[in-house]
Amino acid sequence: MNNYQPTSHTMQDGAVVNGLAARSDREATERKEALVAQAGMEAVVEIRDLTKTYKLGQTKVRALRGVSLAVQRGEFVAIMGPSGSGKSTLMNLVGCLDRPTSGEYRLTGKTVSKMPADELADIRNQQIGFVFQGFNLLTRATALKNVVLPLMYAGLSGQEQLRRARKMLQLVGLGARMNHKPAELSGGQQQRVAIARALVNNPALLLADEPTGNLDSRTSLEVMVVLQALNQRGLTILLVTHDADIAAFTKRQVVFRDGRIVRDEVVAAPRLAEVDWLATRQSTRIQHVAHVQADSARESEAESQ
Repeated sequence: MNNYQPTSHTMQDGAVVNGLAARSDREATERKEALVAQAGMEAVVEIRDLTKTYKLGQTKVRALRGVSLAVQRGEFVAIMGPSGSGKSTLMNLVGCLDRPTSGEYRLTGKTVSKMPADELADIRNQQIGFVFQGFNLLTRATALKNVVLPLMYAGLSGQEQLRRARKMLQLVGLGARMNHKPAELSGGQQQRVAIARALVNNPALLLADEPTGNLDSRTSLEVMVVLQALNQRGLTILLVTHDADIAAFTKRQVVFRDGRIVRDEVVAAPRLAEVDWLATRQSTRIQHVAHVQADSARESEAESQ
């Protein structure tokens, strides 16, 4: 069961790895065992020796090469790496959107790496929330109806579906925008609708794949404020990002290269998105006042001539 209990809303892949050689088999094995042992009973995600090989014609592409990873309940982890490093492949496997070639994957203690398709569908709907770069909202549906959508397969009454959807929209600060369609919302608001939709089934894990990729810096901060607040309430989050500034808001950074983990570090002092967002808003206000004063001064000067 997920211990995350929603209440009311509160509103740094640059040069990550250079000169790191592949670890020896012995070092890799020791690290895998340490990660798995670290997981214990509180792990949401437990991965051991996970591989994924794709066939492109006569060519085999080894996207993941024996990855082991444990994510504790309540962690906020950034998955980073250059294009082709394996981070997206990992997210697809963790999200039960694809199957590993070999290795074991356990989600909340259940081995899902070998589950049949129908059971994987249930896991995706009940245990995992997805947030994507492109929002993926129904353009003709209101925010409320977009959030209700996952509940249509949960066997709940219509009234209970609406109650839960409203609660999630209030949680992400969109209580007054429930009846707005995506075109009537800003990019940041649309992504918050997508977050609410991902949370409506009370998942054990939130997977966010480049959730700020289509947003400007200020709007990205709005989204990170929401994600940090949710994590502070106990929600486990895995976030894929190429942006080191965004990763600085997480509690742990896992860096991929050539299908392997080359760095896995706890962030000693994560940045607070709300502090940065407030500072950005204050700066915008100061700039606005300065522009108004400058325009007024020019008008006064023109009138006096």
